[in-house]
Amino acid sequence: MGLRLGDVAPDFTAQTTEGDIRFHDWVGDSWAVLFSHPADFTPVCTTELGAVARLSPEFAKRNVKVIGLSTDDLTDHAKWVNDINEVNRVNLQFPIIADVDRKVATLYDMLDSEQHDATNVVNGIPFTVRSVFVIDPKKRVRLILTYPASCGRNFDEILRAIDSLQLSDRQPITTPADWQRGDDVIIHPKVSDSEADKLFPGYTAHKPYLRTTQLKEDA
Repeated sequence: MGLRLGDVAPDFTAQTTEGDIRFHDWVGDSWAVLFSHPADFTPVCTTELGAVARLSPEFAKRNVKVIGLSTDDLTDHAKWVNDINEVNRVNLQFPIIADVDRKVATLYDMLDSEQHDATNVVNGIPFTVRSVFVIDPKKRVRLILTYPASCGRNFDEILRAIDSLQLSDRQPITTPADWQRGDDVIIHPKVSDSEADKLFPGYTAHKPYLRTTQLKEDA
């Protein structure tokens, strides 16, 4: 059975472009985004890692460490980072795991299958799909996304989801469809009306089960 939300993220040791790591130690007291891509020197992946490099200050604001992964080796990673920086006009600083033996990809069930996409399996060896794992400081998996090789990810959406997760950890709220920072939030159904009056004075009750409020602090 694969990983589920709330599971402890599997720990592992790995070689990365920033040196050897033990994953849980590397995460420390931060949040983390572990994301995989099928292969170095490929077009979609080049744009994706460039996007993450460009958004690195936004991840840092949220106390989020980012780490990439593919099944290529460190030599290829180092050469490819030069391409990423050149094409995207960025300075990529986050580590990339060299998962040549697919140990981490297997732990996190990131490997593609021939039944899904034969072009992502070469000589019977599967490559990773575009997986994303958001992991909190307790090392719990809080979000899982998986994209096919042909579809680049929207990392602004991943930031948006992290904002929602962190906010709901601090206050008894949830976030509606298409929510962005600063928008109204939903009061958690487990909060009674009397509690809501104290916590969120002036809230709006659309239905007994749907109450929204503007937060004074949503950063």
